[in-house]
Amino acid sequence: MPEILDQARSQVLENGVGLDEAGVLAVLNLPDEHLPAALQLAHDVRMRWCGPEVEVEGIVSLKTGGCPEDCHFCSQSGLFTSPVRSVWLDIPSLVEAAKQTAKTGATEFCIVAAVRGPDARLMKQMREGVAAIKAEVDIQVAASLGMLTQEQVDELVDMGVHRYNHNLETCKSYFPNVVTTHSWEERWETLRMVRESGMEVCCGGILGLGETVEQRAEFAAQLAELDPHEVPLNFLNPRPGTPLGDRPVVEGKDALRAIAAFRLAMPRTILRYAGGREITLGDLGTRDGLLGGINAVIVGNYLTTLGRPATDDLKLLDDLKMPVKALSATL
Repeated sequence: MPEILDQARSQVLENGVGLDEAGVLAVLNLPDEHLPAALQLAHDVRMRWCGPEVEVEGIVSLKTGGCPEDCHFCSQSGLFTSPVRSVWLDIPSLVEAAKQTAKTGATEFCIVAAVRGPDARLMKQMREGVAAIKAEVDIQVAASLGMLTQEQVDELVDMGVHRYNHNLETCKSYFPNVVTTHSWEERWETLRMVRESGMEVCCGGILGLGETVEQRAEFAAQLAELDPHEVPLNFLNPRPGTPLGDRPVVEGKDALRAIAAFRLAMPRTILRYAGGREITLGDLGTRDGLLGGINAVIVGNYLTTLGRPATDDLKLLDDLKMPVKALSATL
């Protein structure tokens, strides 16, 4: 057994203290023959500190495309030649999407907008949309609307939004290679205000943007410092027309190493499968991740890419004897 896994068994599994950056890097550099042991340990950590339940979430885009920012992985940027164009979703469609999400057994419904930050029109539509959903659907509402002011944070709390997603996307040292129209520190400031408001913080990122293994470890350590309630873990699904459209897909074993390492860095967080797992891991790899530290999934499609059918994920959870987290347990 590698020394880092012995250390993690004592430190993380037994005491609930996450690995530091050096420890995460050691896990990310484990040879393939030790990957099953790392995944098993990460699964044991998840079971001990989070329990067997899996949180299921659906997402919908309230405003798609036409974003002024230049996030190099994103086909919703209005600065690239990708085929996504600006579209707004009406309130009845939003409510219907929430109803369909609830039918899968999901407890979370996240409203997402491709913007730098919300303007008055978007905040008005959010208020109307959240009220309409809460009147008709028994589901928790989360939001992801870019960078916020303190006034907007307070308004979302008043609406009843219980969780806010704002991904750091990658580590601080690599961020300028991925986004130039705003800074990592600006994103961190929004997350600080969200945390202080009492809303739950959802913050993760994308692996495979061109970062080094050392920078993946840096990212895990920075997320652990933030201590978010939830960390969505995406793997780059290269989008045509974007600056990262020709990047290779993350190797499946590297993705699984990252899942184990991020769980060992953050033993108590909700670690959620998000975009890219279908092409990076496939069905078998998806199963391995659920037995290697993952304890939440996004069901159905993502914002601009297709996901697995919700029924496939729910059947897999049933096969693995992993109960879907009940809504009543989150209220």
